[in-house]
Amino acid sequence: MPVRILVVEDEAIVRRDIEQTLRQLGHAVVGTAADGQGAIDRAEADRPDLVLMDIMLKGDMSGIEAAMVIGEQLGIPVIFLTAYSDETTISRARIAEPYGYMVKPFKAVEVQASIEMALHKHAHDAELRRERDQLHELATREAAGPLFLKHGGRQVRVPLEDVYYISALKDYFSVHVKDKRYIVHGTMKSIESRLPADKFLRVHRSFIVRLDRIEAIEAPHVIMEDGKGSIPIGDSYYAKLLERVAGS
Repeated sequence: MPVRILVVEDEAIVRRDIEQTLRQLGHAVVGTAADGQGAIDRAEADRPDLVLMDIMLKGDMSGIEAAMVIGEQLGIPVIFLTAYSDETTISRARIAEPYGYMVKPFKAVEVQASIEMALHKHAHDAELRRERDQLHELATREAAGPLFLKHGGRQVRVPLEDVYYISALKDYFSVHVKDKRYIVHGTMKSIESRLPADKFLRVHRSFIVRLDRIEAIEAPHVIMEDGKGSIPIGDSYYAKLLERVAGS
């Protein structure tokens, strides 16, 4: 199966050369971007396996800043592309914890080696994270206190009363509070097991809501308080929702 890659490069000629090299190597270019915010938007929409990111991007957001968001929020590995290999540039780039560097111009064999090494290391890191998450889940499953979510490289305390709903994002889930959301690696089943059943209810395969944050039920949707939007109700969950609301 080809590796799905997002290419972020603000020089059009260089970007096309990279795309051509990747396709010759048998990989799939799922998208391209020329600036940091565009890279984040495409990464969130396309969920590539890997991002090749130019460090020195034009615009308000550098490649380093974009890579930090993509790595921390989406869990996608990033390889930096740079025309500079000096210690100052590399030191600045280290804060984003990239999975490799490629110095321009580079050969196809170097590209392939970097991709293979990055994916191998990312898979290993993901396994370690899963093991840590499982241990943390076991330790907190019975607790009635706040959620502790891994976000931005640290465990963030999120009071349960601040949570409006949780939504699924492929291998991640998103915890929505009043003014922000936390994107966390894990399954809906794993987060559901950590929530008190008297306060939260799954109303759709991809959504769990806090019952006392429901403003109204307008089938086939639940309307959340404070303008947090509407949540679809799955057919198989509707009767249970009405039962819980009627009995609350």
